[in-house]
Amino acid sequence: MAGRLMNGNWRRLALAVLGATLLAAGAQAADFRSVTASAAVLYDGPSAKARKLFIAPRGMPLEVLSTLPSWIKARDMTGDVMWVARADLGPGTQVVARRLTNLRAAPNEQRSPPTLQVDAGVLLEVLDDKPPGWLKVRHAEGSIGYVKADEVFGH
Repeated sequence: MAGRLMNGNWRRLALAVLGATLLAAGAQAADFRSVTASAAVLYDGPSAKARKLFIAPRGMPLEVLSTLPSWIKARDMTGDVMWVARADLGPGTQVVARRLTNLRAAPNEQRSPPTLQVDAGVLLEVLDDKPPGWLKVRHAEGSIGYVKADEVFGH
């Protein structure tokens, strides 16, 4: 009987440690990278012989799910999961508007009127990530402003 209790206690302890580890992993910020090649082929497996799914343009942000020496398993803005050659990705310097999004002159929704509206899917270059909850970004045409971080994908 003592052996059974001890095994049960170990099992409970192991499950508690596993649960705490998973919670800690979930609390970490997502890792985003941007396509740095002129274009990157996205595959359904970690091989150039796998089925080609999509051609990603330069700047497209992807959320890193796991890595292999030459491949990265990633998720795009729509939630699709695919593989991309590790060499085609670099630091996450771009974000994509999730919906019609306002750029503002200052990081304040009430006191700073919109200076530019961008459509869903528009790439924006991240210049700064302060203050918390806001990103200072540059539009491809040169306009600079602030967007709420939850209105974009990639950061």
